[in-house]
This record gives sequence, C-alpha cells and structure tokens, in this order.
Amino acid sequence: MTKILLIEDEEPIRRVLSRILTEQNTDFEVTEAEDGKIGFDLLTKENFDLVLCDIKMPKMDGIEVLKKSKEEGLVLPFIMLTGHGNVDTAVDAMKHGAYDFISKPPDLNRLLTSISHALENKTLRKENKILKRKVEQKYKIIGESEAILNVLKMIEKVAPTDARVLITGENGTGKELVAHQLHQKSGRKKAPFVEVNCAAIPTELIESELFGHIKGAFTTAIKDRSGKFEVADKGTLFLDEIADMSLAAQAKVLRALQENKVQRVGSEKDITVDVRVIAATNKDLQKEIKEGRFREDLYHRLAVILIHVPSLGQRKEDIPILTSHFVELIASEQGVERKVFTEDALATLSQYPWTGNIRELRNVIERLLILGDNPISDDNIKQFAPK
Repeated sequence: MTKILLIEDEEPIRRVLSRILTEQNTDFEVTEAEDGKIGFDLLTKENFDLVLCDIKMPKMDGIEVLKKSKEEGLVLPFIMLTGHGNVDTAVDAMKHGAYDFISKPPDLNRLLTSISHALENKTLRKENKILKRKVEQKYKIIGESEAILNVLKMIEKVAPTDARVLITGENGTGKELVAHQLHQKSGRKKAPFVEVNCAAIPTELIESELFGHIKGAFTTAIKDRSGKFEVADKGTLFLDEIADMSLAAQAKVLRALQENKVQRVGSEKDITVDVRVIAATNKDLQKEIKEGRFREDLYHRLAVILIHVPSLGQRKEDIPILTSHFVELIASEQGVERKVFTEDALATLSQYPWTGNIRELRNVIERLLILGDNPISDDNIKQFAPK
C-alpha cells in the first residue's frame, strides 16, 4: 500500500480528497490530520510515502510542518495545497523542499499526476541512494594496519585539493580504490570520474581515446568524437597504467597538463578543459625514465603528490577484516551463503604470500564461499587457496 498523509483543516475538503484518492487508486491508504500539529506528530510516529499538506492552518501551518519534517530528517515528498495561493507562497514552499504546489480546489487530473510523479521521483531517489551506497562500498578501502592508515590519512589531506597524484604499487593492491576515494572526497565528486586503462588501448588508438577525433581524421573516424579529457571536464581523469602509454601520447598529455587544452586528432582547434588528473602505475618510473620509455617532464607534472599503496604482504594483519568485508560483498553480489572462517583458517590465509595481492585474496574468498564448508576450515583453505 502507498501511505498518504493528508493534512487539511477544512473537514469537507479533507473528506472529499480522501474519498477521491482511495477511489481513484485502491493502492492508496489515506490518513487524515485536521491540523499541522497533529499531522507532524503522525509523521514522527508512522512511515508515510507522501504528504498532501494545506498551507494556511491553525496551530502549525504547512510551511512549518514542511520545515520541521526536513529538520527531523524525514525524506518524503510534500505536495502543498492552498486556497490563498500566490507566487510568493509557491516560491517559499518550493524553497523549503516541497515537491509541488497546487491551488485549491485542486484539479483532480493535476493532483493525481503530481502524486504519481512525486512517488516515481521518490523511488528513483531511493534507488540512486542504494546504488550510491553499493558504489561506495565497492570502492571502500578496508584495513586497520599502519600501512593502510597512512594511505587513508594522505587521501584525506590531498583529496580536497586539485593537486595531481601519482599512485604506485603492485598489481592488485587497490590503486583504483585510492583514485576513486580521491575523487569522492574532492570538490569534483558530482562531476564525472573517467577511467582510462592505458595498457588496454592499442598504441594507435590511445590519442583518439584521450583527446577525441574529428570526422575523417582516419579511416574509421565516421563522426566527431569527444576524448576522455573532454568527458572528464570539471571532474577527474584517472590514467591507470600510465607507464604503458606511448611517448607520442605522453607528449600530448604533457601539453594538456601544461595548458589545460587539448586538440582532437585531425583538428587544430584548441578545446579548454578543467580536469584533475590522477595517474597510477605498477612500474618503477625512475627506471623507465632512465631507459627512455617515459618522459621525465611528464613524471614531474604527474607526481606532485606520490601515494604508494602497500602490498598485501606488507599488511597481513588486515587479512581477517578484508576477509569479512569480501564475505559480505560477495554474498550480496552473488546471492551465496554467508560463511564464517575458523581461527585456524584465517591464520592459514595470513601465511600465504599473496603475490596477486587484494585481487587474489578476493578471488580466493569467492571460491571458498561457493565451494567450501560452513564454517570454512583450515582444510578448505589448503584445498581451494593457491598452492
């Protein structure tokens, strides 16, 4: 049932509206309140999906009900009703978070349409909130070791700035998690986070991928296309595996960082971009520079702040908490049973070298949840973990 609270001091209007709503939609359950104070008390005691609220009422007017509800953290749509409607009242109601404003006597079709849209909007917000929570959980950095706490402290200091960051560490350590956290804790979090895996893009396509191209720039360029720098405007561009980028592309990235401008392949027109660049690599860039595979001037542009992500071998005390985290995450994603690990099993997990780092640990936990016993024993670990 969809629970609607109708706050209206005029009984005839209240009765008519309540009857019309329940007749028009049998899924509606309407609770009536004869003034703002009674309505607000009901809001704090029961869960409602939507509020229809008169503005001019004794004891507590509709705007006050709306404001106090927001202050209490009640997240639900308000549709305001008034027989004294004017532009100023409408603006005031909307300013305080009302979904819509309808004059009395309300047009039935207009009212039902507004209720329908408000409920759809509420559902979308709820779904977006759940999705956002899942994304935040997916990119959360888990651990209590000194090594990982140092990384988290660095993120807190650096994220609010626009400083470029170079993230280093072995494969599978979670460098992309650091990049996501830097974006989510920055002033750019509402703008795009665009990730480019430089190692996965063929050398001949990397420039087009980063800077875009115009129609006819090459055989397969059948239309104009924006590059990742443009797509990430006002947001964050994460260049993963930056050491695998060609020297030609490196030169263009350097220009983009120096001038905040890019040129699409085949064009001479400059496009201004506002992008924070975060790069990551598992290679020793100083060695790459000495061997002529990476530009030193680009390195200095990228490495304003250096963050090194420790290997799992350097933070083995985090294995129990990481295991618990992955059990919850994988069980939720895969719909498999949540299983517990015996102390012996956790001790055995902590003895492995974990050359594949966090990524390898996650894969092993997933394998154990699917194939292992409950509780997961030391024997299960020896059977399904890497040899």
